[in-house]
Amino acid sequence: MWKRVRSSDTRLSVASLFIFLAFVSCLSAANFKLYMKDGTFQLVREYKVEGDRVKFYATERGEYEEIPAELVDVKRTDAESSAKRATIDKQAKEISEEDAARRDLLKEILKIPQDSGVYMLENDQLRIFKLADASVHNAKGRNLLSALSPIPLIPGKATLEMNLDHSENIVRETRPEFYLQLSGENSFALVKLTPKGGVRIVERITIVPVSKEVIEERDVIQIFSKQLTESGLYKIWPQEDLPKGDYAVMEYKEGKIDGRFWDFRIQ
Repeated sequence: MWKRVRSSDTRLSVASLFIFLAFVSCLSAANFKLYMKDGTFQLVREYKVEGDRVKFYATERGEYEEIPAELVDVKRTDAESSAKRATIDKQAKEISEEDAARRDLLKEILKIPQDSGVYMLENDQLRIFKLADASVHNAKGRNLLSALSPIPLIPGKATLEMNLDHSENIVRETRPEFYLQLSGENSFALVKLTPKGGVRIVERITIVPVSKEVIEERDVIQIFSKQLTESGLYKIWPQEDLPKGDYAVMEYKEGKIDGRFWDFRIQ
């Protein structure tokens, strides 16, 4: 079911084809200046020197004509038309490469489910990451994040944690590429997890007395991100190689002590 084409992706494909065909149409109708030695010129679609005559297609009159070659500044005409053709060829190549890139992007998008979550493509095979459990540990104890609604704002310090010393999701690439389908208009990040006493710290939380302001501190990894669809599909990857250790892709709302997490380990 998730393999159906998204409407935004269909528009991408149709727009790409329309631009390419329009450009090809413009190429076929490209005009050149056929310069005369008296300084005037005629707009022509094509021309050819044949002996002492120059044959050309006059765009203004829409027919083939010919004139004595001695009247035509062939050198200037050839120089300008060659430069224009080189520019057109370059632009056509760029359009073709962009169109191929759009088609490749569309194929890539169609491999990723529309369900919110985190995914990878390993040897062109889809890998689905399981949503991890997280808990808030404060002075009142430890409580599963999903069970806290709303989060009790107890002044003081707390930690957002995941169970186990290490993730069971092994990733062997040091600069892995993830696909993140957001569940809403949320923020996202790649964070380093800190092992401590049988758990891994996702973030350190401070709740300010009276104001109840929530301050969240994370070990954020700098990433590159690219939005692939209007529906919230992103491709993210670290800017530098990741050292061995535990990490998580997280989706969250700042200051809400909530979130969804997908953990992995570089090994």
